[in-house]
Amino acid sequence: MDFKNKTVFITGASRGIGLAIAKKLASEGANVVIAAKTAEPHPKLQGTIFSAAAEIEALGGRVLPCVVDIRDENQVLEAVNKAVETFGGIDVLINNASAIQLTGTLETEMKRFDLMHGVNARGTYLVSRACLPHLLKSNNPHVLTLSPPLNFEARWFKHHVAYSMAKFGMSLVTLGMSAEFAGKVAFNSLWPRTIIATAAIEFAVGSAEMLKLARKPDIMADACFEILKRDAMVCTGNYFIDDAVLAEAGMTDFAQYQVDASVDPKSLIPDFFI
Repeated sequence: MDFKNKTVFITGASRGIGLAIAKKLASEGANVVIAAKTAEPHPKLQGTIFSAAAEIEALGGRVLPCVVDIRDENQVLEAVNKAVETFGGIDVLINNASAIQLTGTLETEMKRFDLMHGVNARGTYLVSRACLPHLLKSNNPHVLTLSPPLNFEARWFKHHVAYSMAKFGMSLVTLGMSAEFAGKVAFNSLWPRTIIATAAIEFAVGSAEMLKLARKPDIMADACFEILKRDAMVCTGNYFIDDAVLAEAGMTDFAQYQVDASVDPKSLIPDFFI
């Protein structure tokens, strides 16, 4: 896939993995739509849709920042329509937006349960549904959701049932829609082998030291790029792992992605659900 003049709609791309993907695809010539709700700086998390847009434009990319809470159907539809009016269509959707709270059942209030399910499962379904009429007109349409392989072992649920339910809900969108739109639109998921060093993860776990045993968001961006180059008519229904994608593409040096290159790769912390 040649990304020149292709339009990529990315949710939650004001920072972290989403921003890394946006910058990677913009550097390859894609138009980027940033659909995220952070218009004002967060007290503990850097980045807004406008600072992200500035970084993308600095790479020579065309970008459309849209203030969107993906739980709000009207805001999603408005952003999708604006993207089509601005760039003429949508060729790729990256379902990146996600909410996380790693707490047990008694510590997870229902408002947090609703937030995670509203953003993760419902939001992924809603944005995919809103983009589909336009994706169906593209010559190589991809939907890539940042969600884990479907692994229903109890160990992945017992410490944070609500989060795991919501995150696997995103993966179920891949499962169902890849079959429903087979031969028309590719639906795949991508998940990291190790934890990724982002401000959101540091905020969630509260440990900057732990991030020294992580990889940079760039590994997810590069893996995303490799997946989206593939033929959407046959590459669908997959649950990709970042370094496996890159190894298949011929990469052998993964130390470049480590936060601390001196750390033994075997000491890197595996991500959930792997």
